[in-house]
Amino acid sequence: MSSNDKSGVYKLGNHMVKRLGYGAMQLAGTGVFGPPKNPHAALAVLREAAASGVNHIDTADYYGPHVTNQIIREALHPYPRDLVIVTKVGARRGADASWIPAFSREELTQAVHDNLRNLGVDVLDAVNLRAMFDELHPGEGSLEAPLTVLADLQRKGLVRHIGLSNVTPKQIADGRRICEIACVQNYYNLAHRTDDSLIDELAGQGIAYVPFFPLGGFTPLQSSTLSDVARRLDATPMQVALAWLLQRAPNILLIPGTSSITHLRENLAAPQLALTQQTLDELNGIAS
Repeated sequence: MSSNDKSGVYKLGNHMVKRLGYGAMQLAGTGVFGPPKNPHAALAVLREAAASGVNHIDTADYYGPHVTNQIIREALHPYPRDLVIVTKVGARRGADASWIPAFSREELTQAVHDNLRNLGVDVLDAVNLRAMFDELHPGEGSLEAPLTVLADLQRKGLVRHIGLSNVTPKQIADGRRICEIACVQNYYNLAHRTDDSLIDELAGQGIAYVPFFPLGGFTPLQSSTLSDVARRLDATPMQVALAWLLQRAPNILLIPGTSSITHLRENLAAPQLALTQQTLDELNGIAS
C-alpha cells in the first residue's frame, strides 16, 4: 500500500479517485506561460505521480497555453485505465500572458477540441467551466449560456462530466438546472475558508469539492501556528496543511501542484498524518 492509498477515495462523476491528486499548473513556465525550464523534470514528476498511485490530474489547455497538456500526453499516454484527467475551459491567454475570459460558443468549442487534441483522447473525462467575472474570487454573473454549450458538447460525446470553477453557491444551483455538476473547484485552504458552508452542502449532495491553491498558491501559506504543529509532528507545514484538508470533509479532492519530485513525495506522504482534535482546533484558529 502506498501512502497515497491512505488518503481514501471519493467519486468524481462516475469515477472513484484517490483524494490526493496532482495539479499540473506548475509544469508550465513562469507565470504559467510558455514551456518549463526543464522539460525532462516535468515529465519525471508526472511519471512519478502516476507510479505512486495518483489517478486524478488537474490541468487546462490554457496553461502555457497548450504546454501542460502536451507534457501530460508525452509523459503518460497511453494513459493508465484508472487515470482521470480533469481540464478547464472559459479562459484564454493573451500574448502578454494575461488571462482573458473566453465564454463564446466558438471559444468554448475550440477549447474542448484543443484539450482533446493535446491530451490525445477522444473524450474528456471532466471539464470545469471556469468563471472569469473575477480572476481569483467568485463573482456573480450568469453562466447559463456557456454551461449550455458544454452540456451540448457533453451530449455529443466529447465530454463525460462537467464541473464549475471559481463560482458562487447561486451559480452552482443555477448550473444544476442545466446539467449534472460533478465537482466544484474554488479557492480554499487552511487560511482561506470562505467556502466552509458550501463544502458541507456539497458533501451532503455527493459532489466533489476540489480546492485550488490548497497550499496558498504562488505565495505559500505562512503561519507560526502551522509551523509549530509541523515541528511537533516532524512534518512540513505543507504536509500538515494537506492533512488538514483531507480531514476537513470527505468530499474534498486535493490537487497540489509541484515541478519537484522531492516536493511531490512530501505531498504524497501527507495522508500518513493523523491530526488529533486538539491539533485540528489549533489549525482551525488560523483562519480567524
